[in-house]
Order: sequence, then C-alpha cells, then structure tokens
Amino acid sequence: MAKYRNRLEIIVGILNVAGPGVKKTAIMYTANLSYQLLEKYLDETTKMGLIHLSINGYETTDKGKTFLEKYNDFSSKYSKIEGELQRLLFERESLERLCEPVKNTSSRLNSRRNRRT
Repeated sequence: MAKYRNRLEIIVGILNVAGPGVKKTAIMYTANLSYQLLEKYLDETTKMGLIHLSINGYETTDKGKTFLEKYNDFSSKYSKIEGELQRLLFERESLERLCEPVKNTSSRLNSRRNRRT
C-alpha cells in the first residue's frame, strides 16, 4: 500500500530541491509532484516566505533554510520516539501473550487415565 506524504513532507521536498535558480520542472520531478500540486505548493511556500522566485528560478530563503533545520531536528526526534513506541507495543504484545490461558496437559492425562479404567 502506498504511503501518502503529508503537507509538511511535500513542503520539505520542495525546499530541499529549491536552490539557486531551480526551475519549476526540476522541482516537480525531483519532489515527485503533479503539476497541480506543484502550482499549489509553490504558491503557498512563496506566500509563507520559504522560497522566492528570482530571475534564475526558485530559491530557498533564509526562513526556508531555518524551517528545514527545524524540520530535520523534529523528524529525527519523531523517528526515535516512533521506534521506541514500536518497541513498547511489541513488549505489550509479549505481555498479553503471557496472560493467555495455558493448555493444561495434566487434564488431558487425567482424561486418558479415566478412559483406561
């Protein structure tokens, strides 16, 4: 099943591509966006002041670079927490399995003995 990117991930993809004089098509292909999404997010990120259009193409602004640094820090922390959460969920599943009833082998032995007599 395909994993869809959220708004922040799309913006980060655009900011990572935008550099000195990057054209729309380069952003579209590298950030893996349709033309409609590209237009939408270029408009949004420009209005937010994260990128700007220069004579040569799109460039990431200082605000955009700050955003990327903060996003990368957040993403790193989030990944660590997500990994820890997965480990905790696995641990909980192990505990749940320990609480399941055990098949009683002695009751089977007793029923076999009763059948013999």
